[in-house]
Amino acid sequence: VQLVESGGGLVQAGGSLRLSCAASGSTFSINAMGWYRQAPGKQREFVAAITSGDGRTNYADSVKGRFTISRDNAKNTMYLQMNSLKPEDTAVYYCNAQTWSRGYWGQGTQVTVSS
Repeated sequence: VQLVESGGGLVQAGGSLRLSCAASGSTFSINAMGWYRQAPGKQREFVAAITSGDGRTNYADSVKGRFTISRDNAKNTMYLQMNSLKPEDTAVYYCNAQTWSRGYWGQGTQVTVSS
């Protein structure tokens, strides 16, 4: 499975961005996909996830009500709509895909929120 993120950039506080993660390869083996982020000097943390079957979603408390995860199975693409962005959302955002045997990561996309 290969994952490619896009959509990062610089935005002012209160603004919005939409991240995309395009999956290729053995996409039929993916059970769930998610977004993680890593700020400078901090550990990578969970942001949101969505299952492949029934589309159940899960969010970190810090982004609930502001971020929305979704997927387009026909395009093998996952999205993260980020609204009401805060400076503390600044991080490299990584796409993750889980299969029965292992997880896969994208290369990351930078999101910078200015105050």
